Amino acid sequence: MSFRTLVKKIIPAGLFKKVEPWGHLVEAGLMQFIYGFPARDLKIIAVTGTNGKTTTAFMIHKMMVQAGYSVGLMTTVGWGIDDDITPQIEHMTTISSGPLLKRIKKLKSRGAKWLVLEVTSHALAQNRVWGISYDIAVVTNVTHEHLDYHGSFENYLQAKLKLFEKTAKNRGGMQTGIVNADDKYAGRFLDTVPKHITYGTKKGELKAVDIEATPSGSNFHTRYEGQSMEALSMAIKTPLPGSFNIYNALAAAGVGLVLQLHPEQIEQGIASLASVEGRMARIEEGQDFDVIIDFAHTPDSFEKLFSDLKPVVKGKLIAMFGSAGRRDVAKRAVQGEIAGKYADEVILTEEDDRDVDGLVILKQIAEGAKKAGKKLDRNLFLIHDRAKAIEFTLDRAKAGDMVLLLGKGHEKTIERAHGTDDWDEAAIARAVLGR
Repeated sequence: MSFRTLVKKIIPAGLFKKVEPWGHLVEAGLMQFIYGFPARDLKIIAVTGTNGKTTTAFMIHKMMVQAGYSVGLMTTVGWGIDDDITPQIEHMTTISSGPLLKRIKKLKSRGAKWLVLEVTSHALAQNRVWGISYDIAVVTNVTHEHLDYHGSFENYLQAKLKLFEKTAKNRGGMQTGIVNADDKYAGRFLDTVPKHITYGTKKGELKAVDIEATPSGSNFHTRYEGQSMEALSMAIKTPLPGSFNIYNALAAAGVGLVLQLHPEQIEQGIASLASVEGRMARIEEGQDFDVIIDFAHTPDSFEKLFSDLKPVVKGKLIAMFGSAGRRDVAKRAVQGEIAGKYADEVILTEEDDRDVDGLVILKQIAEGAKKAGKKLDRNLFLIHDRAKAIEFTLDRAKAGDMVLLLGKGHEKTIERAHGTDDWDEAAIARAVLGR
């Protein structure tokens, strides 16, 4: 049992939530002292938001590496420098301050001058990233997520805003924000930084036009009509499908403009990112239907993913997913309803139950799917064991169908009541397809 878990058992939950950020602040200060403030000499680009953080961070990193920068990367999926990226095992995006600073120090010792860092609302609210300054802050979007921890959407939003406030206070940095103009809360972020670039498909200084979206990626042109430079156009191609990846590419292009990269460097950098593990990852084993693994686990990501893919599926759209234990309960029925609205068949299964009764979670999701018209054991199935659920789901697919395996993505472990087990969604899917 960890010290944190022991303390949580001793201190009442309400009091623990109040004192926890102070504990993390003390820990962060101590770790900064031990590791010698390793981020001090790095230029840092931080990415936050509800969805799209990891892919956007990978796009920015790839673009900068292609342009000749020596740049580190720390995301949910992996960390490393340049093209040497190590998978991350931890079930968190921004790890605790000690391991975080140790990795930053290692990246700097290997020659990193820049760092692309994925930063979560938890890390900001808990002071886990205290002592780190940011040059450029990127926000992808802000929608319903983590309200179980933050208590309210406003608290969640305030945590995200901290990143931009810290960027604005970095007098030696670029003090620039890259903001999704189509997001409802864009104005809140723009008010916190002295310089910014906005992007979007409907609004924004950097706007996507002439969009061609296909199941294998998207092509579009950009128009930049900001005050800091003359209007310019880029032809962006990304092999990553989905309208959300158009936004992610725009965010990366915005960073490229701040870094004063040539338009061709931005185009080539974004186009060169072929895939991100567990993010719209296709599994190909010779089958005559599509299988896609994605980390989508929020109502907003579900809505965007299903609405993008449903029109391009020739046969049935079959979705398998769950919802994590000890996490936002309110989203479960919402996810079920969204999946029930778009998918022809819905299979519900475990997704890190932890110490929560998995069948209770599945029934909560199922209520939403039933509301959307799904019928139990006809086009709605509850199979708690995830490996068995994958096999059941793939067995139901026929030629022209599309199967979505959602929620686990890149993760290499699954958390259950008895502890943590090894997990590899892609390997399990390939094994089933191979049989």
